Amino acid sequence: MTSQALDSAAGDLELLASLRRGEVGALTALAERHGPTIYRLAFGITRNRADAEEVLQDVLLTLANRCASFEGRSALGSWIYRIATNAALNKRRGKRSELETSLEDLLPTFQSDGHRAGDRTYLLADWSQNPEEELLAGERRRVLEQALDSLPDHYRVVLVLRDVEGFSNDEVSTLLGEPISSVKSRLHRARMVLREHLTRSFA
Repeated sequence: MTSQALDSAAGDLELLASLRRGEVGALTALAERHGPTIYRLAFGITRNRADAEEVLQDVLLTLANRCASFEGRSALGSWIYRIATNAALNKRRGKRSELETSLEDLLPTFQSDGHRAGDRTYLLADWSQNPEEELLAGERRRVLEQALDSLPDHYRVVLVLRDVEGFSNDEVSTLLGEPISSVKSRLHRARMVLREHLTRSFA
């Protein structure tokens, strides 16, 4: 852990101690530290700005009410992000009236000889050479957003935690309470879906 990370962790614990003493400003300070990440994580999972804002408020309320239950077995930030992840997934579970697309419908298909099935232009599409700033701008960004929207929740959450928020596989496994083998499998398949979506769009 870097000295900056140690300082941040120590600062979190000081604020938590203040929060336990009933100092209201401590919650505001924790919100300033972790609010942007909580919101970004919640939006990545729910794909809805209003829902992400509600998740942020729910997490802060939970933090205020449950601060005494934090046992310190992990970093406070990890505990907060676990609460945020669960809150965002619960928010999604409450809106299951819309049907999720089967993941199999989003993955590439292959012929019996191993060659890729589908339009030949899919084989020639080479979006991987596009600079990141191009992929994140204009039409390409819209395509990426659509690809994320199409993922089932339990695949999207792994992709967001790993590739957007930068958590390690071990950290994602801990945050979700799932085996690392499951995390790796979902991440691989989610990445394949994104690549396939981009290939079809850019072809």
